[in-house]
Amino acid sequence: MNPTTPAPEVAGLLLAAGGGRRLGGRPKALLEHHGRPLVEHAVRVLRDGGCGLVQVVLGAAADEVLARADLSGCTVTVNPGWTEGMGSSLRAGLGALAGTGADAALVLLVDQPGIGADAVARVRSAYRSRTGLAAAAYDGERGHPVLFGAALWADIAAGAVGDQGARAYLRAHRDAITLVECSDVAQAYDIDTVEDLKHLG
Repeated sequence: MNPTTPAPEVAGLLLAAGGGRRLGGRPKALLEHHGRPLVEHAVRVLRDGGCGLVQVVLGAAADEVLARADLSGCTVTVNPGWTEGMGSSLRAGLGALAGTGADAALVLLVDQPGIGADAVARVRSAYRSRTGLAAAAYDGERGHPVLFGAALWADIAAGAVGDQGARAYLRAHRDAITLVECSDVAQAYDIDTVEDLKHLG
């Protein structure tokens, strides 16, 4: 890269709106991990992985999350349609980033605390252009985080419906995705059920 060319701005986009339906209605952002809300942990992961700009999308119990979690330095969007599923939160987050000048969005889910800063940094370093796609892989299988070049956001948002998020878009463009193996530095489990709470410290 030419030394006079500014480094690309890869914004962190944290989807943290889920209501934890299978957790008895406990919002995932507020689950405790090492004594603090899970949403704080995820923000730190994005920052430590090199994302200077962090956009957080809240939904379930948003007022309580804002009262209990330290999200200073983040931009927060509250998605009123969070019950529609992850797709609406992805649309809200990409829409909020659209005017920031960011070159790409690196999407992390709040309920995957086994994914740390090393995986974020690896996927972030796979940025090549505003039309690029990259994703973490675990033993060759695509997972999170996922990086979307800014030129793709409108198309991704258009297809983000229900709980699919960007899955359909990624399936349709699988040949364009740079997969970044992260199984040596991260674990891609979800906190979806009461049984999964064992992963939290």
